[in-house]
Order: sequence, then C-alpha cells, then structure tokens
Amino acid sequence: MERPSGDHQYIATVKNLIDPQSHNLYDITAEAATALLVEKGAAAMAELSGSFALLGRDGQKILLARSLDRPMRYFLAKEESGPMLIVAERIDEIRAHLAELGFEDQFHPSYTRMVPAHYVTELQLVGCPDPNPVYERFFDPPRETLPADEGVIGKAYVEALHHEVHRFLDNVDDAEPLGVCFSGGIDSGAVLVSLERALRERGQAPTRLKAFTLNAGGGADVVQAREFLRKLDLEMLGEEIEVAPSALDPLAAIEVIEDYKPLDVECATVGLALLQGIRDRYPEWRQLVDGDGGDENLKDYPIEENSELTIRSVVNNLMLYQEGWGVESIKHSLTYSGGLSRGYVRTYAPARHLGFRGFSPFTRPAVIQVAEAIPFAEMTQGSHDKLYALKGEVVRLGMEQVLGVDFPVYPKRRFQQGAASEGDFARVFDVAPETYRQHFTRLHA
Repeated sequence: MERPSGDHQYIATVKNLIDPQSHNLYDITAEAATALLVEKGAAAMAELSGSFALLGRDGQKILLARSLDRPMRYFLAKEESGPMLIVAERIDEIRAHLAELGFEDQFHPSYTRMVPAHYVTELQLVGCPDPNPVYERFFDPPRETLPADEGVIGKAYVEALHHEVHRFLDNVDDAEPLGVCFSGGIDSGAVLVSLERALRERGQAPTRLKAFTLNAGGGADVVQAREFLRKLDLEMLGEEIEVAPSALDPLAAIEVIEDYKPLDVECATVGLALLQGIRDRYPEWRQLVDGDGGDENLKDYPIEENSELTIRSVVNNLMLYQEGWGVESIKHSLTYSGGLSRGYVRTYAPARHLGFRGFSPFTRPAVIQVAEAIPFAEMTQGSHDKLYALKGEVVRLGMEQVLGVDFPVYPKRRFQQGAASEGDFARVFDVAPETYRQHFTRLHA
C-alpha cells in the first residue's frame, strides 16, 4: 500500500477504550485537560495535577499523555480505508476489541506499545506506513539544586509528600474510609504518618484510616508493622490480613499485570493477596494509599542485583528508576516503557482488578522534583552504602522537622519479601524467569 497522494486521504479510526471515570485529575475535568492537550501540547500537561491517561485528536495527529501512576497502551491496525488506532489500559482489551471487529489476525502482544509517562506521544495516522511516534517531555525537573544537607533535603521532601497527601484528601469524600498498604517500611510508614496527621489537621477523626498488613504465614512485615505502630502510638490503626501461603499465585498475577519481570510479578502476587483479603473483608472499600515510588525517588535499590547498572549511572541519569533509560535509548522491547513507568502496573492493575482506587504521593511530580534536586553524586561519593543509607536519614529528619515525629527506620526489605516466611517465599517464587515469560505469551497464543 502506498502513502496517500495529495488528492487522497486515508480515513483514520480512533477508538479510546480507557474508562473516562478512571481519571483522577485535580481542579480540571478530563475533557478540559484533553482540549488543552490538543491546543497547547506538552506545556499544558506540565500544569496538570492528579492521575490521567489522555487522548487528544487533531485530524490525523493523535496526542497521548499519561501520569506515572497508571498504564496507557496503543495498537495500530489496518482497515481498507486507513489506519485504526486502539488505545487502552490493557493488552487484553486491545485484543478483545480487534476480535470484535474481525481483525484479531492482526494482533500480537508484542505489537502493542506503552505510552511513556511524562511525555506527550504524537502519532500521525497517515496510512501505510505510519511514521514512528514523536515524544515531547512535559516533566523535566532540574537536578542537584538542593544543598548536600540531609536535614534541608528531608524537610523539602516530607513537605512535598504532606502537601500531596492533603491534595489527595481534598479530592476524596470525607465519609470514605482510607486504607494504607502497610509494611512498616520507610515509604508506607511515611504515607501512614502523613495521612493520620493530615486528617487531624483537617479536624477529621483518623478512625476512618486503617493500616492493612499482609500476613501470609510468618513474614517479617507483621512484626515490623506492629513495632512501628506501637512506637508511634498508632496501634489502633493496624489491621492484619491473614492468608495462607498457598494464596500467593504468581501466574495469576501475570494475568492481571500483563507483564513477566520477576520482581514486578512477585510484588503483584503479594499485592493481589493483600487486596483480595481486604476486598473479602470490606466489600465496599474503595480508597487505598501506598508508598510505591519511594524507592525510585531516593534510589534505594541494590545496584549489585542488576548487572546493567553502576552507581554512576544511577545517580547521574535523570529519573532513571522512574523512566528507565529514556525514550530515545535502545531498549529490549517497545511493548513497554521503562522503570516505574512500566512497573507501576504491579500496583495499579491489582487495585483496578479488585475495584480499588489507588494513590501514592511518591509518584506525584512535586515529590519527584524534590528527589531529583538531591545532589546524589556529591553526597554518596561513589559509595553504595552511603546511597542506601540516605533514604532513611532523609525521611527520618524530614518527619522530625515537618511533623514532629520520631520516625522509626528499619533495614530495607522489599514488600514481597516480608509478607511470608523465607521458606514459603522461596517455595512460591522459585521459578525461572523464562517460565513467567512463557506464561505471558500463552495468554495470547
């Protein structure tokens, strides 16, 4: 098929399958935000607050933009009359729509594309061949602008966190109960403390707040969570969700998140068990808050476990853990974006699957902006240990200055590792990575 000449235009079909009720924008409707996307592009997206996945159209030009905390995918198919673009949250939604139209033979999961967070993705639907997308960044925080002072950094970071928690509460009905997915770690602990304090600052009783901790049989998180709550006199907020280790099903998690990266599969597996337990106990509960993104912001991942990384690459690349190597870099797959932009589906999809609306203040640009302003290279001097210690000290000092809290800090442990005993964890997740990939592939065989 040839590119259309000047006297012939293909008719482009665009189908947006994203639920318009799933947006959670502050101070503006999704319709108005979409109009701004078409009219002003990336500059307008930089001003948005909240959660969104927007599609705007101006003739053959399509503009796609999303926040970090949710997925957005697209697929280009071909009709006789021209290109057909399908936009959705999920890969299986794209396949089902193609099957409904009789175009399932064009589908393969590897042909789907994930819109990267923090960019406007521009597509030109002009026929065969449609050109590659063009990306324009709309969130570009300045780097290393804060002094190398943990106290100053901590104050700025916790102030930004607490502000976002208040913004969240501004947009939630005062009667709705609030749950925190709580392990007693730094991130979920900071979220819980901020939420409890924000409610009291607003003259509301914190009795609408619960800290849900998963107990899948002797995991370390239960002990840590109890101790955290006891130290801050918040024991009345704690609620343990007990499940059998056999409830942890990584293959079921793959089907929900439509991804196969082992760490994300592990996280989603444990998250699904926790959320299912909450749903079984509280059929009407909607609002859940978590600390996802906190590790990415303060670069608190063991570099030694990833042969692709060095401390130099971690501290010197803009939002590396949030975005991966970037849209202009060669990647293993175009089916996914990078970093947390890809990985947040581990949190979003289980919540959406079970009817919850999730929120993490650590994914908000105002909080990430403070994190990117930290002079990591200067403060760590190439030391892994200094980098890993930085997060706890920053949050501890920030909590002390901003909220007057003697904040307990425990050694880092991934969420999934603390939910069950070491033996049960090893038994459930002793799976070759290729097994996960093969299961994902079979979903669309």
